[in-house]
Amino acid sequence: MLALPGLTALLLVAAAPWMLLAAADRIYLDPPENVQVYIIDDDFSLTWKSSHEPVENVTFSADYQTSEINSWEKLPGCQHIMGTECDFSALHVNVYENVKLRIRAEKGNSTSSWHEVDPFIPFMEAHIGAPGVHVEAEDKAIIIQISRPGRKDSNMWSLDEFGFVYNIVLREMSSGDEKRTKTFHRRHKLFHLSPETSYCLKVTATLLVPVKFGTPSPEFCVNTTVENALPPPENINIDGKSESSVVTWDYPYADVTFQVQWISAWLKWLPGNYSDDWATVPGCENTKDKLCVFSKSNFSGGNYFLRIRATKGNNMSFWSEEKTFDSKTYIPFPAPSITVKPSRDSLTLYINFLEDLDAFSKKYEIIFWENATNTERKIMEESHEVTIADLKPLTVYCVRARVHLGPLWQEKSAFSEAVCKETTAGNSSTIWIIGGILIILISIPIVIYVVKCLKRCICYIFFPQPKPPSSIDEYLSEPPAKNLLLPTSEEQIERCFVIEDAEAILVVEKTVSEPEDHKTYSSQTSEDSGNYSNEDENLESRTSGEFPPKEA
Repeated sequence: MLALPGLTALLLVAAAPWMLLAAADRIYLDPPENVQVYIIDDDFSLTWKSSHEPVENVTFSADYQTSEINSWEKLPGCQHIMGTECDFSALHVNVYENVKLRIRAEKGNSTSSWHEVDPFIPFMEAHIGAPGVHVEAEDKAIIIQISRPGRKDSNMWSLDEFGFVYNIVLREMSSGDEKRTKTFHRRHKLFHLSPETSYCLKVTATLLVPVKFGTPSPEFCVNTTVENALPPPENINIDGKSESSVVTWDYPYADVTFQVQWISAWLKWLPGNYSDDWATVPGCENTKDKLCVFSKSNFSGGNYFLRIRATKGNNMSFWSEEKTFDSKTYIPFPAPSITVKPSRDSLTLYINFLEDLDAFSKKYEIIFWENATNTERKIMEESHEVTIADLKPLTVYCVRARVHLGPLWQEKSAFSEAVCKETTAGNSSTIWIIGGILIILISIPIVIYVVKCLKRCICYIFFPQPKPPSSIDEYLSEPPAKNLLLPTSEEQIERCFVIEDAEAILVVEKTVSEPEDHKTYSSQTSEDSGNYSNEDENLESRTSGEFPPKEA
């Protein structure tokens, strides 16, 4: 038994060096600090700071987690990094969902605790890089070809292909003067420049929704060419109020032929070079006049751009400045019809427009004014049912409206006829309620009284109160006795027994209809008992029992 503790002590002494060596291999490491995520277009990077010196051979590794992946996965491009920055652009995630990152320091078998980065949405954190720019020069113009920020297969801006506006800053190198302009199109042309002059420009892309300002492109410089022998046509004007459209322009020289081309505005929104998509307007191939007439049936509707070029012999001018032409704008839409319903402090409008244009998004421009002042106010609404609130009661207001068609809102209808309505009186509903209650309270007693009167009339006519015969009613001294007499439909015969004295009883049979005999027997002295009965049989039995029959 004593040998066992000794053996244990011997083993502990033998293992002590190995335990000390293992403890020496595991060292304490500080986690990374000030970890930052930076995204520009489709480039993702992670930066951090470390308290360890590079000579310590400390590396760093990061993991990621998304809403679709519940477990932590290794972040590509950020494993065993010697420095304090890594690129994880190879990560393919949904840029509109939350992403979590964590990073730690490593050395041998030792690791620090994880430092977790706050969850972020890549699209909201992303910055807009510089767009691609290609420049070509003419004698008095510069053509700019713009590429959207990011790679061609960009995952970050794939849904914002048409959501950028491009700000162009043009600087003349000799004078330093700057011109600023903006465009939605990828191909833009700057006119009214000087020939044989050096210009530099840079382009910045701005995202409209949500608003994000991009990084300016590098500055590109170019020299305009020698002035061409034939200038391009100028002052282009389009008149399309009739069935046909007329294009006119100015040109300083004679004996020149002109060519007119058009292109759909949608093509200018698309990336790439659309120079080959321009088409000649029918009837305007080679015209010697400074005008061209073409039918609107050649256009399917929408926005177009027109340009004109002059030709004389072997000489050819550059294309003119492009002119916007809206085939529907020059064919005015009919005015909408409106219905107005007034209330105490508002007007409700119902706007009806062409059903053929239901596929287009619409906005409604409403102009209203107080008829007495003629001071107009304007509102824009997206619903065809509009309520104009905060108006004065008992005031006449006039309203008219027109329709704007999307998506560019350049197409609009004519205004409707003005409709004038007067708002109703203030608190009219309360007055009517109070008046109605008063009328009900007053009418209830009147109705009750009328019903009682009517009931009396009906009872008097159809159910009269029965009365005894007048011969009896005349001699009844007490009014309540009237109620004891029952009405009879035919004359009744009663037997009356008049007792004159105790010795004799006179039996008289008379009818009620003989008043005089009745008076004879009724007007007796005070000695008469005045007893009578309607029951014949009872009286006979009584007289026969009390008084023996005697001869009168």
